[in-house]
Amino acid sequence: MMTILSPTLDLKGAVRAQVEAGFDEVQALYRQLHRYPELPFQEHKTSARLAEALGSLGFEVTRGVGGTGVVALLRNGEGPTVMLRGDMDALPIEERTGLEFASRESAENAQGERVPLMHACGHDLHSSCVVGAAGVMAALRERWNGTLMLICQPAEEIFGGARAMLDDGLYERFARPDVVLGQHNMPALAGTVGHIAGRAMAACTNLAVTIHGAGGHGSMPAQTVDPVVIAAHVVTRLQTIVAREVPPEETVVVTVGKLQAGTQANIIPHSAELEINVRSFDDTLHRQVVAAIERIVRAECEAGRSPRAPEFRVLNETIALHNDPVAVDHVRRAHAGHFGSERLYEMPRLNGSEDFPFFGNAEAGGFGGEEIPYVYWFIGATPAERWADTPGASVADKMRHLEMPHSPYYFPGNPETLRTGIEALAAAALAYLGE
Repeated sequence: MMTILSPTLDLKGAVRAQVEAGFDEVQALYRQLHRYPELPFQEHKTSARLAEALGSLGFEVTRGVGGTGVVALLRNGEGPTVMLRGDMDALPIEERTGLEFASRESAENAQGERVPLMHACGHDLHSSCVVGAAGVMAALRERWNGTLMLICQPAEEIFGGARAMLDDGLYERFARPDVVLGQHNMPALAGTVGHIAGRAMAACTNLAVTIHGAGGHGSMPAQTVDPVVIAAHVVTRLQTIVAREVPPEETVVVTVGKLQAGTQANIIPHSAELEINVRSFDDTLHRQVVAAIERIVRAECEAGRSPRAPEFRVLNETIALHNDPVAVDHVRRAHAGHFGSERLYEMPRLNGSEDFPFFGNAEAGGFGGEEIPYVYWFIGATPAERWADTPGASVADKMRHLEMPHSPYYFPGNPETLRTGIEALAAAALAYLGE
């Protein structure tokens, strides 16, 4: 049984002193990562920088786990194993923050296209916080017992990195954690920490569909099978899934984000391409919705005389993130002891998605045995003056008026957020490892 201990006042002071002692170095690392972002599974330079930083703190570091992932261990006697996870990958977005250290990088994506790069989701911040927390824990090792396991994960943006690391034997090769801890930045007030128990983030499936027709001249439609018409019926019919097949108390989104066909007005094309996004908070219901999409597409293709069966391809997917309520309570109490309850807020449920829950889900993660409890919390990223000027009575109200992750203007890396992220990780780890 793990010992759960909220940090004492003395320990809180020691954590903050260590954060300040190493802050300039961590901030310099953060700015370097921000300046040179890399796409999913291309994080070679990023992982090298992070591995070097963790190795210099005395951790046992292994690179190349799940492609470009980094695993760092600090074994400190008998006790539980606590895993802290950060992610590393960036997005194909052109940065417009105007920062002195803004990204001007570009890279070739999986389709062979040259795209601009930006850390528009703050993964550079997350990994920098992990390094900062590593420095705190290494300096205070006389105050805790057990094993600290740090993960710098690739390819979160395409829901590929967590599974890749697990498939590469993460828990068999290194250690199986007793609890998994992680965090994400959000445009809440900088210096605050938000928690949510239970259903926190949605499952997501991005599904590509090809509808086949028999193309020809636009003046002779009777001699063709028009895939555009079939696709149009599919798009309309898909809207009935949420309206007529999902219980009204559940939250499900079905979005057709891409419909592409043809080259000009007088040519009926041979095929139409769709990409469909599905999000929900219940994995069983989620599978039912995906099955309903396939059923509708097949039926419309048959009704439209499609000469070939439609093709389906899952582009990427992840399961719902359900925070363990007991572990959330332990972490929340640790954060209240460290920051003060006035700096905590109730995080609203997000329809966004993460591959973080694979680290705790035995079935979906494929590592067997019992599930591992996990906690995923949120750190605010909006400076106080901007927050005060933003309309709204609640955190959720104010966030609606602020740039969100994936915006070319989004910048979460102010010093207050960086400090809070480091302290939040260290305080949560010490809540399980502390003497």
